[in-house]
Amino acid sequence: MINPFPNLLRFKNVPSGGGKDADYEAAGLALKKEVRAVFGRNLAIREVDSGSDNAAEIELNNLATPYYDVERFGVSFTASPRHADVMIITGAVTLNMETAALKTYEAMPSPKFVVAVGDDACDGGIFKDSYAVRGGADRILPVDLKIPGNPPPPYEIIQGLLYLMKEIRKKKR
Repeated sequence: MINPFPNLLRFKNVPSGGGKDADYEAAGLALKKEVRAVFGRNLAIREVDSGSDNAAEIELNNLATPYYDVERFGVSFTASPRHADVMIITGAVTLNMETAALKTYEAMPSPKFVVAVGDDACDGGIFKDSYAVRGGADRILPVDLKIPGNPPPPYEIIQGLLYLMKEIRKKKR
């Protein structure tokens, strides 16, 4: 019989630095600075899945995990569109989800911004010629930013939000 106890009590090898990516940290801190300059508070995001394959949602969920911990950069996800500043839409807009996406957008207070995350939300992806798909998010909503990728990694999502905040700040001036 194999004894499992020696493996439980042995120290594990952990890479130095805690596995944090320096580029992600720098982008997150820059995002926090821009969010504070634009809104004067944290950024609230409402995510809407309009018919995706859940790849982009997994990456968005990863942002909230302890490894990425996007809330320390002043970004949080909200359950209500009435509290949201930014709507992130994922997936090609299906006919069944078109009304829900529009109602979510209409429920958001002004100013409101829309970010399409993933290839499907940007242009319909591989489903764009399907009978059940309206297309990319820009077919029904005024999309302010597209973050392509299948799926885009958390770093690119943070970079995209940073770019959006910089553009909003430019327009405010």
